[in-house]
Amino acid sequence: QVQLVESGGGLVQAGDSLSLSCAGSGGTFSDYAMGWFRQAPGKEREFVGVISRGATKRDFTESVKGRISISRDNAKNTVFLQMNSLKPEDTAIYYCAASFTVTGATPIRPAQYQYWGRGTQVTVSS
Repeated sequence: QVQLVESGGGLVQAGDSLSLSCAGSGGTFSDYAMGWFRQAPGKEREFVGVISRGATKRDFTESVKGRISISRDNAKNTVFLQMNSLKPEDTAIYYCAASFTVTGATPIRPAQYQYWGRGTQVTVSS
């Protein structure tokens, strides 16, 4: 059983940067592709980005390309989401998730993920 805990959320102004972390425990971290999703009030959970098991591949949703990056440290069981040039529409609860998958895979659908954190709130004021 894998446990995931996000941290780093908060209230920022438009144009600011924010870095989120997700610490994993209870499994072999490098067996999992790690994804980030977000859910705004009244909206469905949406894919933000993903990094493959060995950090060789990444994928991002179009609305954040060029503004975010994802990295991971398998030795520390941690994945990071760096967000720059934040916009009010980035306001949401951000979740990290773990997908037990093959090397190089970058799953983008929530159903492909077996484990989820509880989320961290990111609020971007205009």
